[in-house]
Amino acid sequence: MAKILVVDDDPTLLRFLIDFLKEEHYEPLSASNGTEALRIAYREHPDLVVLDVMMPGMDGWEVTARLRELSEVPIILLTAKSAEADKLRGFRLGVDDYMTKPFSFAELTARIQAVLNRARPSAADTGSRFTIHDLEVDLNRREVRRGGESIALTPTEFRLLEVLVHHQGQAGAEADLVREVWGQYRQENTTTVRRYIWLLRKKIEESPENPRYILTVRGYGYRLEG
Repeated sequence: MAKILVVDDDPTLLRFLIDFLKEEHYEPLSASNGTEALRIAYREHPDLVVLDVMMPGMDGWEVTARLRELSEVPIILLTAKSAEADKLRGFRLGVDDYMTKPFSFAELTARIQAVLNRARPSAADTGSRFTIHDLEVDLNRREVRRGGESIALTPTEFRLLEVLVHHQGQAGAEADLVREVWGQYRQENTTTVRRYIWLLRKKIEESPENPRYILTVRGYGYRLEG
């Protein structure tokens, strides 16, 4: 049973979310502010955090940054803001998904399950290790190293890299990457893929502007160099 930490300063919404997650057979934890959220996260080690952005005191941006200092726990942000700049800020901080209020509990549950699935290794990947130049990817242990140095990826970043690894040397269309990484339950657009390609390049490439590993196939998609 996955342990989900829900953080929101709206007590009514928090109560409804907790009740709904229990019905969906998750183990929910709750916090009404950022300080409490960090304390619970460090003590309970949740499998995923659902985090409101706009909270008094320590907001969701700061909570995300502090969580990322010590953990790669999957994070879904909840916010009333739908501006592109806010989404980009969240992705840069390392969140795994982003939902704009108001939202349906059913869609939130679908996104929670999708993020959890991306965070778990598949049985088919057991023992799968790949080396591309000085980049090492261990799909079983979910580890990435470049030149022997460990690289921390969020579950969604790792899932994207995993898909590229499975198609190493072959061009993957942006629309196909959407389906393989985010699944069929929602209509992601190709802009999301480009954001995550950029985030992934920043972490694994020595020079993101002149990538060595993840190459752009103009007008089509991307290819992991073989």
